[in-house]
Amino acid sequence: MKKLLVLFLLVISFVLRAQQEVKKAPEVKEGDGPYPMLIIRGVTLINGTGAPSMGPVDIVVRQNRIAEIRQVGYPGVPIREDRRPKLEPGGKELDCSGMYLMPGFIDMHGHIGGGQAPNAEYVFKLWMAHGITTIRDPGCGNGLDWVLDQKAKSEKNLITAPRIKAYSFFGMGSKTPISTPEQARAWVNDNKLKGADGIKFFGAAPEVMDAALRENKRLGLRSACHHAQMDVARWNVVKSAEAGLTSMEHWYGLPEALLVNQTIQNYPLNYNYSNEQHRFEEAGKLWKQAAKPYSEKWNEVMDHLIKLDFTIDPTFNIYEASRDLHRARRQEWHETYTLPQLWQFYQPNRISHGSYWFNWGTEQEVAWRQNYSLWMEFVNEYKNRGGRVTVGTDSGFIFELYGFSYVREMELLREAGFHPLEIIRSATLYGAQALGVEKDLGSVEIGKLADFAIVDQNPLENLQVLYGTGAIKLTDDNKAVRVGGVKYTVKDGIVYDAKKLLADVKQIVDEEKKKTGFILKQPGVE
Repeated sequence: MKKLLVLFLLVISFVLRAQQEVKKAPEVKEGDGPYPMLIIRGVTLINGTGAPSMGPVDIVVRQNRIAEIRQVGYPGVPIREDRRPKLEPGGKELDCSGMYLMPGFIDMHGHIGGGQAPNAEYVFKLWMAHGITTIRDPGCGNGLDWVLDQKAKSEKNLITAPRIKAYSFFGMGSKTPISTPEQARAWVNDNKLKGADGIKFFGAAPEVMDAALRENKRLGLRSACHHAQMDVARWNVVKSAEAGLTSMEHWYGLPEALLVNQTIQNYPLNYNYSNEQHRFEEAGKLWKQAAKPYSEKWNEVMDHLIKLDFTIDPTFNIYEASRDLHRARRQEWHETYTLPQLWQFYQPNRISHGSYWFNWGTEQEVAWRQNYSLWMEFVNEYKNRGGRVTVGTDSGFIFELYGFSYVREMELLREAGFHPLEIIRSATLYGAQALGVEKDLGSVEIGKLADFAIVDQNPLENLQVLYGTGAIKLTDDNKAVRVGGVKYTVKDGIVYDAKKLLADVKQIVDEEKKKTGFILKQPGVE
C-alpha cells in the first residue's frame, strides 16, 4: 500500500508541475482554406503505406478529404496539361512541382508544454512547422478539461494546432489512491465519460493494473504505459499486453520481461529512485542484464507481443543525451527556438524531471551507447517480424525540443536499421493504426483526411531536410546553403506556411528573451 501511495504521489506531483497554467492557443484563423477544391500540382508522392515514391501527381482535395490522386506525367518529361484535373470555380491551386508530399506526421508521445513551456501556441506551432498534424498527449498533464478544450478547438480548426488524442494519467482526478479492482474499473468508466481517448499508466498493483486495462479494453479505449521501476518488478510489458495494453512507451518493462538469471534489475544497494542520477544511470545498464538477442527468451517475448498486436513507441530521442550529453545540449536550434524557461528547466537540477546531470560523464555515456545498441536491435527486429513501431518524442525534457526532436527520432530509427520508407510508415500509417484512426489518417489515399507534410527536398535521401533549420548543402560554386525544412503543412485541407509558423515561434522566444533579459549559457558557465 505504501508503494502504491508513493507512485500515486509521484504521478500527482508530475501533473501539478505541468499544471502551472499553460496558456491556451489563441483562436486566430491562420492558414488558407479549406476550399471547395484544392489541387496540389506536380508533387512526388510518398503515401505512407511503405510504397516507393511516385510522381508527378496532382492531388485533388474537396474541403478536407482526398478526392483524387492522378498521375500526370513522368520524371524529366514536361507534364501534358490535358491530363491534369481542371480547377473548378472557387478552387485553389498549389504548385508543388519538384516537391515531396507525405501524410501528416503523428507524434505518439506529445506533452503539450507544462511549467517549462507554458505557452500552447509555442508548442503547437513547433509541431505544425515540422509537418506534425496529430499528437497523442500521454497523461494530459495540463488537466483533462484543458486538453479536451484544445482538442475540440483543433478539430474545428479554431486554433493552429495538430489534432489531439487525450490520454489521462491513470488515477487522475481521484481524491485517494486507487487500491482495488473495483475502484480501478469505476475510474476507467468515469474517464471515458469525461471524454478521454485513453489512459497513460505508470504502473500499479497487479490486480489494479489488470482490472483497469481489461475494463479499458472492454470500453474500446486505447492505452499507453511507462512501466516505472516502482512497480515493474511485479508487472512488466508482457503482463500489460496480455491484459489489453495497446502500446508501451520508451523501453521500461521490456528488458525486465527478458530477464533470465535474475528477477529484478541489479540495483546498487544505495540506489534511490527519487535520485534521478541513480535512476537514469542504472537504466543505462539494464539491456545488458536481459536475454541476449535471438536467444530463446528474447524470441519468445518478441513473438508473443507481436501476436498480441502490441505497439512499441520507443522514443529513442528523449534519452539520447544520456549517450552524448554534449551533442544534445548544443543542438543548433536551442539558441533560436528554445524558450528561456525551457532552457533553464533542462539544466542540471535535483528537482526538475530529466535534468539528471549531477555527475554525468564518459562511463555513463559509454554504458548508454551499449544500451542503445541492444535496444535498437530489439526494435528493428520487432519491425522485421511484423510488429508495429511508431514515432513519438516526449519533447520538453532532456534537451529535446518539440518538432525538431521528431525528425531526430526518425534519424534514430534509421540508425536502428529502418529503411526510410519504413520510417515514414511508422510516422504515419502505423501511428494512425495505433490510435485506431487509420480510416481517416495515416496514408495518402482517396477518402482520407487531407493531412500532408510537403517539403522541397527528398526526405528519403536525407531525413535532415525535415528539420525546421533545414540541412546543409554545398553548392557547385562552393557555398554552404540550407535546403529543406517543411514548406507546407496541410491539415483538414487547410494550407499552412510551415516556415511562417516557425518564424512565429522565433518571435515568441525573442519576446520572452527581451522581457527577461535572458542570454543562453551552457551549464556552469558564468
